[in-house]
Amino acid sequence: MVFSRRIKYYYLRLARIRGEPHELAIGTALGVFSGMMPIIPFQIALAIVLALFFRGSKITAALGTWVTNPLNWYLIYLCNYKLGASIIGVPRENGIISSVIDPFQNAEGYLHLIGEIAGAGTTIIASFLLGGFIMGLVAALPSYLISLRFFRFVRRWRQKRRDREVTRKPRT
Repeated sequence: MVFSRRIKYYYLRLARIRGEPHELAIGTALGVFSGMMPIIPFQIALAIVLALFFRGSKITAALGTWVTNPLNWYLIYLCNYKLGASIIGVPRENGIISSVIDPFQNAEGYLHLIGEIAGAGTTIIASFLLGGFIMGLVAALPSYLISLRFFRFVRRWRQKRRDREVTRKPRT
């Protein structure tokens, strides 16, 4: 019971965000894009800067970064790395790569992982960033379309409620 109430609470909070549907959806897409980038402490900052530049909602941009969360960030970053490494052409038998991949497979903490990535060199960092950039672009488009539809629905729902309230009030 408590879980379903919490879900409804956050749904209503999201539905009450003010702004144009396009602006809110742009913010969400930019947040999802930033969330896919392997820059854990700076994802929200990047999302807000992009939202300022592209005139999206800063609130939904910050919320969109939670596409990567403590439950799935290592899986997404592993996919980022594998995608980027395959595009760059990093050989699989590289000893440095195994030092970076092992923390992913063992689900170690992200601070340990960041240290391993930073010490691995520019090729590994470039693989993570390129993979994150591509996955961010791929994830941003559907998140824009889904959130645009959601925020348009919310706008119509609000308008219908306002119209019903106006017709209920007695005229004096």
